[in-house]
Amino acid sequence: MTDKTATRVALVTGASGGIGSSVVRRLAADGYALAVHYAGNKARAQDLVEEIAAGGGSAVEVGGDVADDAAMRALFGQVEQEFGRIDVVVNTAGIMPLGPIADYDLRTFDHVMRTNVRGTFVVSQLAARHVRPGGAIINFSTTVTRTLFPSYGPYVASKAAVEGMTMVLARELRGRDITVNTVAPGPTATALFLDGKDEQTVERLAHAAPLERLGRPEDIAETVAHLAGPARWINGQTIFVNGGLA
Repeated sequence: MTDKTATRVALVTGASGGIGSSVVRRLAADGYALAVHYAGNKARAQDLVEEIAAGGGSAVEVGGDVADDAAMRALFGQVEQEFGRIDVVVNTAGIMPLGPIADYDLRTFDHVMRTNVRGTFVVSQLAARHVRPGGAIINFSTTVTRTLFPSYGPYVASKAAVEGMTMVLARELRGRDITVNTVAPGPTATALFLDGKDEQTVERLAHAAPLERLGRPEDIAETVAHLAGPARWINGQTIFVNGGLA
């Protein structure tokens, strides 16, 4: 078990995903103990835990639906029992079913809102109660809240809500020495982003930014690591990590 007085501990939700797993690896490289959250892919979370352990780090997998408040309360308790503290919560968990607003299935809409909005709210609420002074809460939005691509309407609606609640929470935690920010990636080469897109669409999006490439999960993880640790004067912000995409 990790030294409960010295090692900073981070909980990463959605850690079995492309960005989430890169965040886990990046924070592990900085010496964090990691709680690696999964919703459905336990095997991938276990592989990530084993990878960190093989590199000399400390990690444990934790599962549950981020929108289930009882499950998340138990999860936060499990992390504190294992490591003795929580310093950073990175909430990457989310879903992105696309479709035009005029034809969008309302059951799918409700699922997006439950996962992306309620899930972020539940995790943020618990993070506000458990994260120690000197810590950080980092939620995830998307650059599409600014680029407003067609077919992203429900996803944009959910992530605009995340940006708003995150900025409010930063102000509600006045005096606690806890930073609260949102990271908003641009097009990033993950399974979530690439799913359902043809090669022409991917190529077009890759050249949309001035740097003329898709983001890599490692690009996003680098920003998260900065916000999790040294960036103590960035608070209540949405950080666009998109290679200059307007």
